[in-house]
Amino acid sequence: MKIKTLIVDDEPLARDRVKRFLRDEGDIKIIGECGNGTEAIGAINEHKPELVFLDIQMPAKNGFEVVKALDPKSMPSIIFVTAYDQYALQAFDVHALDYLLKPFNRERLHRAVAHAREHIEHKSLGNIDDRLASLIADIRGEKKYLERLVVKSVGRVFFLKTDEIDWIEAAGNYVKLHTGRESHMIRETMNGIESKLNPEKFLRIHRSTVVHIDRIKELHPMFSGDYAVILRNGTELALSRNYRERFLELFENEA
Repeated sequence: MKIKTLIVDDEPLARDRVKRFLRDEGDIKIIGECGNGTEAIGAINEHKPELVFLDIQMPAKNGFEVVKALDPKSMPSIIFVTAYDQYALQAFDVHALDYLLKPFNRERLHRAVAHAREHIEHKSLGNIDDRLASLIADIRGEKKYLERLVVKSVGRVFFLKTDEIDWIEAAGNYVKLHTGRESHMIRETMNGIESKLNPEKFLRIHRSTVVHIDRIKELHPMFSGDYAVILRNGTELALSRNYRERFLELFENEA
Protein backbone atom coordinates (compact mmCIF):
# COMPACT_ATOMS: atom_id res chain seq x y z
CA MET A 1 0.00 0.00 0.00
CA LYS A 2 1.42 3.36 -1.05
CA ILE A 3 1.62 6.31 1.35
CA LYS A 4 0.23 9.40 -0.41
CA THR A 5 2.76 12.17 0.21
CA LEU A 6 2.72 15.92 -0.41
CA ILE A 7 5.86 18.12 -0.40
CA VAL A 8 5.46 21.77 0.60
CA ASP A 9 8.37 24.23 0.38
CA ASP A 10 8.78 27.62 -1.25
CA GLU A 11 12.24 26.67 -2.53
CA PRO A 12 12.22 24.40 -5.63
CA LEU A 13 15.68 23.03 -4.80
CA ALA A 14 14.48 22.03 -1.34
CA ARG A 15 11.49 20.20 -2.83
CA ASP A 16 13.78 18.43 -5.30
CA ARG A 17 16.04 17.27 -2.45
CA VAL A 18 13.13 15.69 -0.61
CA LYS A 19 11.86 14.04 -3.80
CA ARG A 20 15.34 12.68 -4.59
CA PHE A 21 15.72 11.14 -1.13
CA LEU A 22 12.21 9.68 -1.25
CA ARG A 23 13.04 7.64 -4.36
CA ASP A 24 14.56 5.02 -2.06
CA GLU A 25 11.27 4.64 -0.18
CA GLY A 26 9.29 2.09 -2.19
CA ASP A 27 5.99 2.68 -0.44
CA ILE A 28 5.97 6.47 -0.85
CA LYS A 29 3.79 7.95 -3.61
CA ILE A 30 4.34 11.67 -4.21
CA ILE A 31 0.96 13.10 -5.20
CA GLY A 32 2.07 16.71 -5.57
CA GLU A 33 4.10 19.65 -4.35
CA CYS A 34 3.27 23.20 -3.27
CA GLY A 35 5.27 26.41 -3.06
CA ASN A 36 3.35 28.23 -0.32
CA GLY A 37 1.02 27.69 2.60
CA THR A 38 -2.19 28.68 0.85
CA GLU A 39 -1.59 26.16 -1.93
CA ALA A 40 -0.77 23.54 0.71
CA ILE A 41 -4.08 23.94 2.54
CA GLY A 42 -6.00 23.54 -0.73
CA ALA A 43 -3.97 20.52 -1.83
CA ILE A 44 -4.29 18.77 1.53
CA ASN A 45 -8.05 19.30 1.64
CA GLU A 46 -8.46 18.11 -1.95
CA HIS A 47 -6.06 15.17 -2.18
CA LYS A 48 -6.08 13.95 1.44
CA PRO A 49 -2.38 12.96 1.68
CA GLU A 50 -1.35 10.68 4.53
CA LEU A 51 2.08 12.32 4.88
CA VAL A 52 3.17 15.94 4.36
CA PHE A 53 6.70 17.34 4.33
CA LEU A 54 5.99 20.93 5.39
CA ASP A 55 8.39 23.87 5.34
CA ILE A 56 7.89 26.35 8.18
CA GLN A 57 8.97 29.68 6.69
CA MET A 58 6.88 30.33 3.58
CA PRO A 59 5.07 33.27 1.98
CA ALA A 60 1.33 33.81 2.54
CA LYS A 61 0.97 31.28 5.35
CA ASN A 62 3.77 29.59 7.30
CA GLY A 63 3.82 25.92 8.21
CA PHE A 64 2.23 26.42 11.63
CA GLU A 65 -0.64 28.38 10.10
CA VAL A 66 -1.18 25.58 7.60
CA VAL A 67 -1.57 23.00 10.37
CA LYS A 68 -3.98 25.20 12.31
CA ALA A 69 -6.13 25.66 9.20
CA LEU A 70 -6.62 21.92 8.67
CA ASP A 71 -9.48 19.75 9.85
CA PRO A 72 -8.17 17.78 12.87
CA LYS A 73 -10.44 14.85 11.94
CA SER A 74 -8.45 14.27 8.75
CA MET A 75 -5.04 15.54 9.82
CA PRO A 76 -2.15 13.96 7.86
CA SER A 77 1.13 13.02 9.50
CA ILE A 78 3.30 16.16 9.42
CA ILE A 79 7.08 16.25 9.11
CA PHE A 80 8.31 19.84 9.42
CA VAL A 81 11.33 20.89 7.36
CA THR A 82 13.24 24.08 8.16
CA ALA A 83 16.66 25.69 8.27
CA TYR A 84 16.03 27.24 11.70
CA ASP A 85 16.34 25.10 14.83
CA GLN A 86 14.57 27.69 17.01
CA TYR A 87 11.27 26.44 15.55
CA ALA A 88 11.79 22.90 16.81
CA LEU A 89 9.91 23.21 20.06
CA GLN A 90 7.01 25.04 18.45
CA ALA A 91 6.85 22.32 15.81
CA PHE A 92 6.15 19.72 18.48
CA ASP A 93 3.76 22.08 20.22
CA VAL A 94 1.54 21.79 17.14
CA HIS A 95 2.05 18.03 17.14
CA ALA A 96 4.39 17.46 14.25
CA LEU A 97 5.39 13.84 13.81
CA ASP A 98 9.02 14.74 13.17
CA TYR A 99 11.33 17.68 12.45
CA LEU A 100 14.03 17.82 9.77
CA LEU A 101 16.67 20.51 10.16
CA LYS A 102 18.22 21.63 6.85
CA PRO A 103 20.59 20.50 5.52
CA PHE A 104 19.52 16.95 6.44
CA ASN A 105 20.95 13.84 4.83
CA ARG A 106 19.33 10.79 3.28
CA GLU A 107 19.62 8.72 6.45
CA ARG A 108 17.90 11.36 8.59
CA LEU A 109 14.98 11.56 6.14
CA HIS A 110 14.84 7.76 6.07
CA ARG A 111 14.39 7.69 9.87
CA ALA A 112 11.64 10.29 9.65
CA VAL A 113 9.82 8.27 7.01
CA ALA A 114 10.15 5.11 9.10
CA HIS A 115 8.61 6.97 12.02
CA ALA A 116 5.78 8.23 9.80
CA ARG A 117 5.20 4.75 8.36
CA GLU A 118 4.75 3.30 11.82
CA HIS A 119 2.46 6.14 12.84
CA ILE A 120 0.27 5.74 9.75
CA GLU A 121 0.05 1.96 10.22
CA HIS A 122 -1.14 2.44 13.78
CA LYS A 123 -3.80 4.87 12.61
CA SER A 124 -5.00 2.39 9.99
CA LEU A 125 -5.41 -0.24 12.69
CA GLY A 126 -7.81 2.04 14.51
CA ASN A 127 -5.50 2.97 17.37
CA ILE A 128 -6.13 6.28 19.12
CA ASP A 129 -4.07 9.04 17.54
CA ASP A 130 -2.69 10.79 20.63
CA ARG A 131 -1.24 13.66 18.62
CA LEU A 132 -4.56 14.34 16.94
CA ALA A 133 -6.34 14.19 20.29
CA SER A 134 -3.84 16.71 21.62
CA LEU A 135 -4.41 19.01 18.67
CA ILE A 136 -8.18 18.89 19.19
CA ALA A 137 -7.64 19.70 22.87
CA ASP A 138 -5.60 22.74 21.86
CA ILE A 139 -8.31 23.93 19.51
CA ARG A 140 -10.80 23.63 22.37
CA GLY A 141 -8.55 25.78 24.50
CA GLU A 142 -7.43 23.12 26.97
CA LYS A 143 -4.09 23.75 28.66
CA LYS A 144 -1.15 21.79 27.27
CA TYR A 145 2.17 21.40 28.99
CA LEU A 146 5.59 20.69 27.54
CA GLU A 147 6.47 17.07 26.97
CA ARG A 148 9.94 17.77 25.62
CA LEU A 149 12.51 20.56 25.47
CA VAL A 150 15.00 21.54 22.80
CA VAL A 151 18.57 21.41 24.11
CA LYS A 152 21.69 22.65 22.32
CA SER A 153 24.93 21.01 23.44
CA VAL A 154 28.39 20.88 21.81
CA GLY A 155 27.18 21.78 18.35
CA ARG A 156 24.17 19.46 18.34
CA VAL A 157 20.45 19.88 18.96
CA PHE A 158 18.44 17.17 20.68
CA PHE A 159 15.11 16.72 22.41
CA LEU A 160 14.84 16.04 26.12
CA LYS A 161 11.64 14.58 27.54
CA THR A 162 10.46 16.55 30.56
CA ASP A 163 9.86 13.29 32.43
CA GLU A 164 13.64 12.71 32.32
CA ILE A 165 14.29 15.86 34.37
CA ASP A 166 15.04 15.35 38.08
CA TRP A 167 15.19 19.01 39.05
CA ILE A 168 15.83 22.46 37.63
CA GLU A 169 17.87 25.34 39.01
CA ALA A 170 18.16 28.98 38.01
CA ALA A 171 21.44 30.09 36.41
CA GLY A 172 21.23 33.78 35.53
CA ASN A 173 19.39 34.14 32.22
CA TYR A 174 19.38 30.36 31.88
CA VAL A 175 18.06 27.35 33.74
CA LYS A 176 20.03 24.15 34.34
CA LEU A 177 18.17 20.89 33.77
CA HIS A 178 19.46 18.03 35.91
CA THR A 179 18.90 14.57 34.43
CA GLY A 180 20.62 11.75 36.28
CA ARG A 181 24.36 12.40 36.10
CA GLU A 182 24.02 14.97 33.33
CA SER A 183 22.92 18.60 33.25
CA HIS A 184 21.90 20.83 30.35
CA MET A 185 21.55 24.59 30.04
CA ILE A 186 18.73 26.29 28.15
CA ARG A 187 17.92 29.98 27.84
CA GLU A 188 14.78 30.41 29.94
CA THR A 189 13.61 32.00 33.18
CA MET A 190 12.42 30.02 36.19
CA ASN A 191 8.98 31.58 35.95
CA GLY A 192 8.89 30.78 32.25
CA ILE A 193 9.88 27.13 32.61
CA GLU A 194 7.57 26.61 35.57
CA SER A 195 4.55 27.90 33.64
CA LYS A 196 5.21 25.42 30.83
CA LEU A 197 5.56 22.32 33.02
CA ASN A 198 2.72 20.16 34.29
CA PRO A 199 2.05 21.23 37.92
CA GLU A 200 0.98 17.67 38.68
CA LYS A 201 4.54 16.56 37.95
CA PHE A 202 6.73 19.56 38.82
CA LEU A 203 6.77 21.66 41.97
CA ARG A 204 8.53 24.94 42.78
CA ILE A 205 10.28 24.58 46.14
CA HIS A 206 12.50 27.66 46.02
CA ARG A 207 12.70 30.82 43.91
CA SER A 208 15.60 29.14 42.07
CA THR A 209 14.50 25.47 42.20
CA VAL A 210 11.81 23.32 40.58
CA VAL A 211 11.72 19.60 41.29
CA HIS A 212 10.06 16.60 39.63
CA ILE A 213 7.62 15.35 42.27
CA ASP A 214 8.27 11.67 41.49
CA ARG A 215 11.97 12.14 42.27
CA ILE A 216 11.31 13.22 45.87
CA LYS A 217 12.22 10.59 48.44
CA GLU A 218 12.18 12.33 51.82
CA LEU A 219 11.58 15.61 53.59
CA HIS A 220 13.93 16.40 56.48
CA PRO A 221 13.12 19.11 59.07
CA MET A 222 16.02 21.43 59.78
CA PHE A 223 16.63 24.14 62.36
CA SER A 224 14.41 27.25 62.53
CA GLY A 225 11.53 25.54 60.74
CA ASP A 226 13.39 25.00 57.47
CA TYR A 227 13.30 21.74 55.50
CA ALA A 228 15.59 19.81 53.19
CA VAL A 229 14.11 17.92 50.22
CA ILE A 230 16.00 14.68 49.52
CA LEU A 231 15.73 13.20 46.03
CA ARG A 232 15.98 9.51 45.20
CA ASN A 233 19.47 10.02 43.76
CA GLY A 234 20.65 11.57 47.04
CA THR A 235 20.52 15.21 45.93
CA GLU A 236 19.60 17.54 48.81
CA LEU A 237 17.66 20.71 48.01
CA ALA A 238 16.39 23.54 50.18
CA LEU A 239 12.66 24.08 50.66
CA SER A 240 12.01 27.82 50.91
CA ARG A 241 9.47 29.11 53.41
CA ASN A 242 7.64 30.89 50.61
CA TYR A 243 6.87 27.53 48.97
CA ARG A 244 6.61 25.39 52.10
CA GLU A 245 2.82 25.52 52.54
CA ARG A 246 2.08 24.22 49.05
CA PHE A 247 4.74 21.54 49.39
CA LEU A 248 3.43 20.29 52.75
CA GLU A 249 -0.12 20.24 51.40
CA LEU A 250 1.08 17.97 48.62
CA PHE A 251 2.66 15.56 51.11
CA GLU A 252 -0.44 15.58 53.29
CA ASN A 253 -2.61 14.70 50.28
CA GLU A 254 -0.27 11.85 49.39
CA ALA A 255 -0.25 10.48 52.94
